[in-house]
Amino acid sequence: MRIIFFGSPASALPTLEKLLEAGHKIELVITQPDKPSGRGKAPASSPVKEFAVKQKIPVLQPVKIRQDESALETIKKINPDINVVVAYGQIIPASIIYLPRFRSLNVHFSLLPKYRGAAPVQWAILRGEEKTGVTIFELNEKMDEGDVLTKEEVAILLRENSWQLETRLAHIGAALVAKTLAGIENIRLSHQDHSQASYAPRLKKEQGRINWAMDALSVDRMVRAFAPWPGAFTFFKGRRMIIHAGQSATDSGLGRRAGQILEIRKEGIAVCCGNESVFLVERLQRENKKAMEAAVFLRGTKIKPGDFFE
Repeated sequence: MRIIFFGSPASALPTLEKLLEAGHKIELVITQPDKPSGRGKAPASSPVKEFAVKQKIPVLQPVKIRQDESALETIKKINPDINVVVAYGQIIPASIIYLPRFRSLNVHFSLLPKYRGAAPVQWAILRGEEKTGVTIFELNEKMDEGDVLTKEEVAILLRENSWQLETRLAHIGAALVAKTLAGIENIRLSHQDHSQASYAPRLKKEQGRINWAMDALSVDRMVRAFAPWPGAFTFFKGRRMIIHAGQSATDSGLGRRAGQILEIRKEGIAVCCGNESVFLVERLQRENKKAMEAAVFLRGTKIKPGDFFE
């Protein structure tokens, strides 16, 4: 098939690679504009653009594709068989969605209609879901509400964080897209049950602040969901600390206050949480410093039992 591919982050790359491997012709890649990055604020390309340039695939980077008439004209000239969209990052207008013969497919990292929106992986972990998956659906003008072509369900692993889960789903989705395109003329679309819909809005950095009055299991979900960005965080003596990894412990925090350090161990810092539960911090980071294992962190920071994470 002749395909126009829409995507930006690394999670979109497995699908792009799989489409090329399957023999499809990627006529054009449409991705987000370069953005300032790092201390020097030098323009940085999306991972999808970097890959496309290496493969000598033409790239288009509209600032606002809904208002870009030249982008529409370029797509019309190509006249693709289908548009394939994976985490592009902009709302695509109807004039582009419905233009190809097979319209436009989107790869979404949840079992729709659950977790429609920008952060389905993170919210599935936050809500304590035991399973999630990938849905291939046909784009329409509403957010993640189009008819479904195919789905694949997977279990969420016990200590899997959002980056690990999204990476796994990206590869599952890539294989599912290839399989879907191979049989697309014979696939019967199914409507989503909108009454069962739930939503996964983009996370904001301030949402990552840990409330130690939550039970340890909820803290664990939060740490996993916010890894690696924006990072679950707390404060110690007024300094922000990002918690990258840990787990619910079997200890009891009976008689202790939420956020109080119960014990310093070789494997981490035991912190009292709500419902007399305990969370073991295993990997953390001072603001503007590198992340490190708790044992290394403790060499440079004096923390003792009875101290508090704020």
